[in-house]
Amino acid sequence: MPLPAMLSPMIEHRPTYREPPVSYYWAAATPPPPYPPLAGDVEADVAVIGGGFTGLSTALHLALRGVTVVLVEARRIGWGASGRNGGQVVPGYAADIRSIEASLGLDTAMALWRFGTDATDLVAELVARHRIDCALTPGFLTAAVKPAHAEDLNRLADHLARRYAVAGLRPLDRRQIAGHLGSAVYHGGLLDPSGGHLDPLALARGLATAAAGAGAQLFETSPVLRIERGDATTRLHLPGGRIRATHVVLAGNAYLGGLVPELERGIIPASTFMIATEPLDDTTTRGLIRDNVAVCDTRHALNYFRLSSDRRLLFGGGIRYGGREPDALTAMLRARMIAVFPQLAGAAIPYGWSGLVDISRNRLPQLGRLPGGLFYAQGFSGHGIALTLLAGQAIASAVAGETGRFDTLAAIPHRDFPGGRQLRAPILEIGRLWYRLLDML
Repeated sequence: MPLPAMLSPMIEHRPTYREPPVSYYWAAATPPPPYPPLAGDVEADVAVIGGGFTGLSTALHLALRGVTVVLVEARRIGWGASGRNGGQVVPGYAADIRSIEASLGLDTAMALWRFGTDATDLVAELVARHRIDCALTPGFLTAAVKPAHAEDLNRLADHLARRYAVAGLRPLDRRQIAGHLGSAVYHGGLLDPSGGHLDPLALARGLATAAAGAGAQLFETSPVLRIERGDATTRLHLPGGRIRATHVVLAGNAYLGGLVPELERGIIPASTFMIATEPLDDTTTRGLIRDNVAVCDTRHALNYFRLSSDRRLLFGGGIRYGGREPDALTAMLRARMIAVFPQLAGAAIPYGWSGLVDISRNRLPQLGRLPGGLFYAQGFSGHGIALTLLAGQAIASAVAGETGRFDTLAAIPHRDFPGGRQLRAPILEIGRLWYRLLDML
C-alpha cells in the first residue's frame, strides 16, 4: 500500500563517523583505486545503501540478473564491519539451533539450517567464480572453556548428526584439543570442516570488483542524507546528487545510524575489538593453531582467533554495547591473548582496532520490507560473513519476484530491545557484566 503523503518520511540524516584505529587488513593491503563519489542525478531499478557484504552481494546478484543497480557507500568499500571483522566463516547462527527449534519450531529451524549451509557454500562459490584472492581457508573449531561446555558441544554434535544429517563434525576431548591448540585452558571442542576463515577486506573488495564488472554502478564517499519515499519511486538525496529508484536496499546494518528510524529499535550497535601480532615464525604458528583453522571459544564474552596468511595471530574479543570502546584497547586484548597463549607474552602488537556489529535480540538476522519499495537486512549478530552474502542473494531474488527464501527469513519473529535509544545500551551493559561474572565462575 502506498504511503499517504503525510507519512512519507523526509528525514535529514547527517552521518558522523569517529575514525577508528587502522586495522591490520587496511594497513597490509594496497588500496585499490577509489570509486567516484556520486555527482549529479542517477536513475536505477535498485539503489543499495552500504558497501559491505550485504550491499555488495545484493548489487552483484542483481547485476548478474541484468537489473540496473547503483550502490552508494558513505566511506570506502569495506570500511565498516565487513572490512574489519575477525574473518571467521562461522557455520550456522549466533543463536543455538536447539533454541531456534524451541522458539520457532522444527520445520523453521530445519529451513534455517539449510540456509546456513547454503551460506557457507555461497562464500566458496563466489570466491571461486570471481577469482577473489582472500586466502579462504577451511576449518572452524569451537573451544570449550569449561568441562560442562565440552559436554554440551558433544550433545550438539550428536543432535546435528541425528536431526539435521550433519556429517563431518568432530568432538574433541581435552587431550585432543591440546593437540590442535597450543593452550592449556580448553577442556574440549568441536571441529567443523564446513567453516573457515579469510581476509574480509579482500573479500569485500573482490565482491565490489565483481559487481562493477557485472554492470553495477558503485560510488564511494557518498553518504545518503535523506530518503524520500514515494508511491512508485523513492529518491535518495546525497551531497553530490540524487538517486531515483523503484527499490532501495538498506544494507548499512550497525552503520546505518538514524537514516531509517523504524529499524533502530530492532538492533543495537556493539563494539568488538581485535589485535594482530607481529609476523611469527612457522614453528610458533604451528604450535598455536596446528591445522590453521579459525577458533572461537565458548565464553559469553568470547575470544576468537586465527592465523593470517603472513603468520600473524589475529585475536579478537570483548564487547561494549552502544558502540563505546574501552580505554587501552590493545592492553585489554593483549591480556586476554596471553591468558590463552602465554608463549606470546613477548610478541609485539603493532595493530589494535575496533568495529561495530549489529546485535538482534534473538541473535537471528532480520530481513524485511518497508513502505516505499524498501528492503532491509540487519542483525547478523557476529555471524555476518556467510549470512550477509546469502541475505544479499535472497534480496536480489525477491526483487526479481522469487521471494521464497526471502519470505522465510522475513517471517522470523523479532522483538525490539527495551529502553529506547537512551537506555538500551546501559541495560545491555548490565547484562554483559552479569555474563562476564559467569565466565569467571
